[in-house]
Amino acid sequence: MLRYLPFLLVLALWIYAFIDCLNTPEEEVRGLPKVIWVIVILLFGEVLVGPVAWLVAGRARRGPAGGSPLSEWHRSHRTTFVAPDDNPEFLKSLKAENRKDEALLKDWEADLRRREEELRRREEQSRSDEES
Repeated sequence: MLRYLPFLLVLALWIYAFIDCLNTPEEEVRGLPKVIWVIVILLFGEVLVGPVAWLVAGRARRGPAGGSPLSEWHRSHRTTFVAPDDNPEFLKSLKAENRKDEALLKDWEADLRRREEELRRREEQSRSDEES
């Protein structure tokens, strides 16, 4: 099975390049007319010259689907890095989280005190019942 792998890879690249060439609009094809590219891919596909030539030189490079290339977007949207300890919004969020945690801790402590008090009452009641 392993001996067929190179043949299958060449065949897959050949088919991919052929279908890609057929699906590419005529105005996006570079170098040669689209019909010539199809012939080159089909004639020189077994030695990988045709498919590789199509992928490298035949089709136009496309930018991202959103429109402008990523580098242009980065040039127009530059931000400066602010360390977390210098970022006032981050520090405010830490203070808010600390307040929430402190409130939760106070609730837990109050619940613990209430349960301990309830346990003491039960123990005292059970002692008084035993003595009677």
